[in-house]
Amino acid sequence: MATQTGLPLFVLGQGTDPHSEKGVDCPGELPEASDPGLVERARKAKAALGDRLFVLGHHYQRDEVIQFADVTGDSFKLAQQAAARPEAEYIVFCGVHFMAESADILTGDAQRVVLPDLAAGCSMADMATFDQVEDTWDALADAGLAEKVIPVTYMNSSADIKAFCGRNGGVVCTSSNARRALDWAFERGEKVLFLPDQHLGRNTAVLEMGISLEECVVWNPHRPNGGLTREQLDGAKMILWKGHCSVHGRFTADAVDDVRRRIPGVNVLVHPECRHEVVLKADYVGSTEYIIKKLEAAPAGSKWAIGTELNLVKRLGQMFPDKSVSFLDKTVCYCSTMNRIDLPHLVWALESLVLGEVVNQITVDADTTHWAKVALDRMLSLP
Repeated sequence: MATQTGLPLFVLGQGTDPHSEKGVDCPGELPEASDPGLVERARKAKAALGDRLFVLGHHYQRDEVIQFADVTGDSFKLAQQAAARPEAEYIVFCGVHFMAESADILTGDAQRVVLPDLAAGCSMADMATFDQVEDTWDALADAGLAEKVIPVTYMNSSADIKAFCGRNGGVVCTSSNARRALDWAFERGEKVLFLPDQHLGRNTAVLEMGISLEECVVWNPHRPNGGLTREQLDGAKMILWKGHCSVHGRFTADAVDDVRRRIPGVNVLVHPECRHEVVLKADYVGSTEYIIKKLEAAPAGSKWAIGTELNLVKRLGQMFPDKSVSFLDKTVCYCSTMNRIDLPHLVWALESLVLGEVVNQITVDADTTHWAKVALDRMLSLP
């Protein structure tokens, strides 16, 4: 990636050391922990807890935290892994709030889920509140359309929104199975209300299912009737919530053009949460797991510009030094809320557990858990 003074894009891989003359220092480097003893304290606390502890680390987490994860992955994979460890009394989720909620929904009553920093939220998930979605459903009902609409929510949503979908005949999806979830929904209704990420919904509908852009309308919860006319709603197949990822939404079509000019032969690989015009210009589009597998299978010497969170892109450059891995944008693009989970917070959470104190426990009430699990189980049963 580039420095903020407009120096060339920082390229990882092919033996490039970010602190050598071959590369440009990354202005977004995260500082070392202020207490050099934190790593050893984390190791001791984890060892003391033994099999009672299971630490989950999302791909976007800092390296200082990821090193203590028993499993790394995307949000749903991690929640599934937690559910598969019934012997673990404590699940420490190094991710964001909605992920810890999903882990609590899928794990047993005796297991306790801990989020090291309660401020680690998700701006996308926060863009769709339960009251807003309920008001939207009422508006669709008043228009005589609700009975034709199937709600589909992205995994990156609160437990309340997942439960809303469960109660109203809907389903949860991930970025890798969104097409299957939408096929399922259209077998049961004429229209889909897609929450909360408009870009994943639009990209899946248009590029994978042949739905036209005109049939995709954006519902703005801050405007009467979503800012849409009755004619627009009648003609729509996809009613997209006005939400987005603050990280993936930063990438632009100009950034794709720019990286192609600077790096001849580069492969552009982006996440489907990116804007539609960015996805159209990319060579490959896929989930976080897809991105990792694509790099793993790529030939040595190949060049890649990746449009996703910077912690992961930097880690891929380290994992695959035989390939040239670049960050698609010229500016720093960490997920600010993911980065709230740092080593001091993790050590505090672990040492508290050693002392028998459960801090920052994430709990979802029984009714919400029931209906959210209905929607999640529908996703799990997709062909």
